[in-house]
Amino acid sequence: QYGDFPVGVTTLQLAKGPKVEIWYPAAAGTSGTETYDMRDFVGEGIRAILTGDAPSTYSYPAGRDALLADGSFPVVLFSHGVAGMRLQSSFLTSNLASWGMIVVSVDHPSRALENFLTGTATGDGGDSVDDMLRGLELITTLGADATSRFNGHVDAEKVAAVGHSAGGGTVLAGAADRRIDGYVSLASGVFRGGPAVEGATTTTAPLPGKPSFFIGGSVDALASFATLTQPAFEAAPSPSLLWEIEGAGHNAFDDFCTFGNGTGIIGVAEASGLGALLDSIPQLRSLGEDGCVPPAIPVDITFPIINHAVAAWVRNL
Repeated sequence: QYGDFPVGVTTLQLAKGPKVEIWYPAAAGTSGTETYDMRDFVGEGIRAILTGDAPSTYSYPAGRDALLADGSFPVVLFSHGVAGMRLQSSFLTSNLASWGMIVVSVDHPSRALENFLTGTATGDGGDSVDDMLRGLELITTLGADATSRFNGHVDAEKVAAVGHSAGGGTVLAGAADRRIDGYVSLASGVFRGGPAVEGATTTTAPLPGKPSFFIGGSVDALASFATLTQPAFEAAPSPSLLWEIEGAGHNAFDDFCTFGNGTGIIGVAEASGLGALLDSIPQLRSLGEDGCVPPAIPVDITFPIINHAVAAWVRNL
């Protein structure tokens, strides 16, 4: 369930270019519904051929550019995965805000959905870490800016990082930064001999003793719980926590399975007559479907589990 705070949301931009979405505890009486359309993040060329009528939007309660609630609030940095974008896990980021957290999610052009689909993604892991840390610097600066709505509301001494898939590698690397107190890795992990996903290197491993929480799904075929997530937990310094969600797949941790009548981005594409194209790119189909179709359980079951686990852990960090 949502916490006691109504949710506010605003969109900003880093000086280096990527957009930033920020969810935060809003003033009492804030209302409204925020909706985004996945088709707005695929590029003009691909959007033009996504003409089917399958649902491609996600909505959650929030007030755009609302005033903040009274008080000072900890920061949560969110890092999205491959073929994702800053809004990809709004079910989680908005929920965290309702529990009294300022959540900062930066677009990573190196692995954004549009760039992934058009073949222009660079896979620059170091850049994704820089994106996330610049997001932290942005909100810290705004917290000390008398002209900003965030002035006096940012507790920059309490910072957590949460990442999904490749974003798990980003937060693993970023956790070496002294300003980050702990991190949550969702459907991610490490390969034998080093971190698995872009952004994580053995030279930027988290400092000893930084708390961590690894969560994965038992039917995730893209980031195997047994070979990626569990070994990452076992290699992490104490204190660390490991959860395996029975029946959850890779996209249990983002909004995407709510698209396409429950079949995800793939359902949106198939409704537009692109089934043959998807069949010719098995990697794209598996990335889009994992966690949305059997044997995965529905996300209306997994979302509350993930919201509860991450919110409770961060609140007690």
